[in-house]
Amino acid sequence: MMIQTQQSLSGFVASEPQLAFNAKGEARFWVRIGQEHFERNEDGTFTQMETTYHDLVMFRRNAERAYAMFNKGDAFIAEGYTHKTSRQRDGETIEVEEFVAKRLGHDSARTNYTLQRRRTVPPLAPATPSNSKPAVRPVSI
Repeated sequence: MMIQTQQSLSGFVASEPQLAFNAKGEARFWVRIGQEHFERNEDGTFTQMETTYHDLVMFRRNAERAYAMFNKGDAFIAEGYTHKTSRQRDGETIEVEEFVAKRLGHDSARTNYTLQRRRTVPPLAPATPSNSKPAVRPVSI
């Protein structure tokens, strides 16, 4: 079976995240993201180029999770696809491209955090009757 791959995007959250709901009650997460670009020089060093800014969106339950987890300035990695759409701005229709994220997480190479895993409780052994004597005998008064 072939490895399934999708487009990915990395960068930083450049605006305050926004969460909105459509008429059906479905969540839409929107954020403006920044991507730093670098050019490799012949001597092996890098020169930083102009940062570009783009729209990133997520939908439904993942949108609500992203809104709860991300803040302006966070470094991220996203998996999804690009989508061209049109919008009205100042009475004009303009074409814009947005990244539709299916998955979104913090960039572990650029983020310091502590992961809190769900606690796994070992299953309880079924209760079995015991033939041993109780540790304390009842006292008659």
